[in-house]
Amino acid sequence: MSKAVIQVFEEYQRSRITFVQNVAELALRPQNIEILNNAGVMSLLRPLLLDVVPSVQQSAALALGRLANHSDQMAEAVVSNDIIPQLVCSLGDQNRYYKKAAAFVLRAVAKHSPQLAQSVVESGALEALVECLNEFDPSVKEAACWALGNISRHHSDLAQAVVDANAVQLTVLCLQEPELPLKRIAAATLADIAKHSPELAQHVADHGAIAYLAPMITSPDSKLKRNVCSCLAQIAKHSLELAELVVEAEIFPRILNSLKDVDIVVRKNGATCIREIAKHTPELAQLVVNAGGVAALVDYANETTGHNRLPGIMCLGYIAAFSEPLALAIIVNKGIQPLVHALVTEPEDYIKSAAAWSLGQIGRHTPDHARALADANVLPKLLAVYMHDQSSDDLVLKAKRALKAIIQKCVHLPALEPLLHQAPPKILRYIVAQYAKVLPSDRNARKQFVALGGLQRIQELNAEQGTKLKAAIDAVNSCYPEEVVRYYSPGYSKELMQKIDEYNP
Repeated sequence: MSKAVIQVFEEYQRSRITFVQNVAELALRPQNIEILNNAGVMSLLRPLLLDVVPSVQQSAALALGRLANHSDQMAEAVVSNDIIPQLVCSLGDQNRYYKKAAAFVLRAVAKHSPQLAQSVVESGALEALVECLNEFDPSVKEAACWALGNISRHHSDLAQAVVDANAVQLTVLCLQEPELPLKRIAAATLADIAKHSPELAQHVADHGAIAYLAPMITSPDSKLKRNVCSCLAQIAKHSLELAELVVEAEIFPRILNSLKDVDIVVRKNGATCIREIAKHTPELAQLVVNAGGVAALVDYANETTGHNRLPGIMCLGYIAAFSEPLALAIIVNKGIQPLVHALVTEPEDYIKSAAAWSLGQIGRHTPDHARALADANVLPKLLAVYMHDQSSDDLVLKAKRALKAIIQKCVHLPALEPLLHQAPPKILRYIVAQYAKVLPSDRNARKQFVALGGLQRIQELNAEQGTKLKAAIDAVNSCYPEEVVRYYSPGYSKELMQKIDEYNP
């Protein structure tokens, strides 16, 4: 008789195990999610989290994590069914397999939105997750670390809550563990915390993270290098002091090798880290140059396309902006060509905008810098982008500023001559003003200006009295005899014909 009773319980246990395992398996396929939800899977799985059989608990948690991972609607369903507090309560008491599965659910819910991440925090999950970072099993640490990263990534208040739970110190300890997956997630989580504010980045730095991250730049593992370079960039971007801490960890010239990595994300994150360091001061930009950074960045900008190209383009612009010698280093290392190529060929306007801005930073220093850009045929290309009716407002603004900066330093007048016949009035005023600066002191330039049709062109411009363009035209006209100016003025040929008609020999 007792055997028959026990058999009933064993069958019930086997049925529960089969059910949760099948649901977990079905939840792997996106096409099943809605069907499972409509069948009331949440309310069926919830009590199984408290099942007396550990394998049922673990499979139920795994199934819930896969459901929540699918979409924010499913994650909201997990929250609305009060499953999170139940998971949190049992996190401290259960075995490592359950802890790993429960942390997966928390991670899957938190990743979707700040509101869902806030729900995880309000359930008291942070303390339980931080406690999991003290576990012996590295897979439990990894799962907890990942969940903390997904909470931190949304905004500074959530990241601060993670910091206040004393997660940073234990996450830095995870960096020192031998397991690669744990190192990767630890670096990513620290990046998610540091990215929001100087204070949070300083907190990460104060716990010694930089010293452990820097040597990993040369790791053979691409995924680890991605996260390490990203984390160092997120720390360095906020302030000069933090950027100097990153530099003091002796990442140069090692980080330049990342720009040649086979993994494109490693290359992009490495370029981003260099950009975030170089942008702060002339001294840090010079350090990048001295380490051979310009040649490496130029190669990177030549070899990449699309969004991956952006940090290289911007870094060249930041370096060039600081001083004439730094801008000259970019010219010498043939840095103009990839910027022009990006300006002309990239389909996205935000990349074109960055290229236009960087070209302006190179050309704005001296006539020699402007001449280098003029010789590379940059001015017509910038003008074309400026005048294109499909260009975004930001691209038009960046192209205009670059044109202005380069034109105002350009004394090589043949480079300006094609623009004189194509540019709209807002750009013409800078071109004509530049002629007005150069022509008074250069007789040959005055002759060439007439021979190429420049003097006739500016007489054809209908500039209103009192405008900068009109003032520049008047300044150019003052460089020539009045009869020459009148000869090239519109209507002068009619005036001559009238005089012929009126003349009586």
